[in-house]
Amino acid sequence: GLIRHVDAAGRTLAGDRAAAPYLSLLGPVPLPVSVDQTEVTFQWYPFVRRAELGLIERVAQEVRQDRTRDLVPLLSTYMQVSSALVYGPFEQAAAPIVRVHSSCLTSDVFGSRRCECGPQLHAAFARVVAEGVGAVIYLSSHEGRGIGLWAKAVTYLLQDLGQDTYQANTALGLPEDSRDFKDAAVVLRALRPGHRQVRLLTNNPLKVRDLEQGGLEITERAPLVVGFNPTNEGYMKAKQAKGHLIPEDAFDPAKPK
Repeated sequence: GLIRHVDAAGRTLAGDRAAAPYLSLLGPVPLPVSVDQTEVTFQWYPFVRRAELGLIERVAQEVRQDRTRDLVPLLSTYMQVSSALVYGPFEQAAAPIVRVHSSCLTSDVFGSRRCECGPQLHAAFARVVAEGVGAVIYLSSHEGRGIGLWAKAVTYLLQDLGQDTYQANTALGLPEDSRDFKDAAVVLRALRPGHRQVRLLTNNPLKVRDLEQGGLEITERAPLVVGFNPTNEGYMKAKQAKGHLIPEDAFDPAKPK
C-alpha cells in the first residue's frame, strides 16, 4: 500500500488507471539522518520513471531464471532511482523550502573540492531542518550535468588541460547541460496535492524556469552560496558566466567558505 503511481501532472492514479502512469513513488520510508551532528528523521520517497520500472521488471524475470547470476548487475544498471527526502508537515506547509539537487558522486560522497555540490547538499539539509519543514529532491540521473559518471571523469581531464566545465562537455560532443528537472516538479505536486507554492534553494535560474513549467509556483529563489575554495574557482566562475546567480564576493579569499 506504499506504492503509488502518478501521471505527468503529479496526480495519483486509481487502480483502473485510465491515464498512463509517468512515475512510480514508494514511501514514506523513515530515514534517520545526521544533520549538523544531530539525528533527525526525514521521510524518504524513492521514485522512478515507469518506463524504466517496466524494463527492470522484465530484467528481474530474467534474473530469477539465471542460475549463474550473471544478470544480477542489470537490476541496478537499468534503473535510475531518484529520491524525495521530506521533513516536517510538508504537505500542509504554505510555501516550504525545497532543494532540487543533481547527483554528484565525486563531491556528495567522495568530498571532492572540484565543485560545490557536497557542501550545497549538506547546507540544504541543514536549512530544511532549521525551518522545520521542507524537502530535498535528489535526482540520480544528473551526474556531470546529465552526461554520466564516466564522461564526467573524462571532462575532468579536459578541464586540467585548460577547458572550462562547459567546454569539456562539448569537446566530447555532448550537451553543456542535458538535465531535465521535470521529474522533480511531478513528485513535488504528488507529495503536495492541491498546493503548488514552494521556495527554491538554488543559484540556477534554469531550475526555477523548469519547475514553473512543470506547474509549480516559485515564490522565492533562495541563494545557496557555499563550498567555494581555490580549487574550484575556475569552475564556479564558468557557472557564473553561464547565468548562475553567484555574487562576486563569494570569490573573496577573506570571506568564510
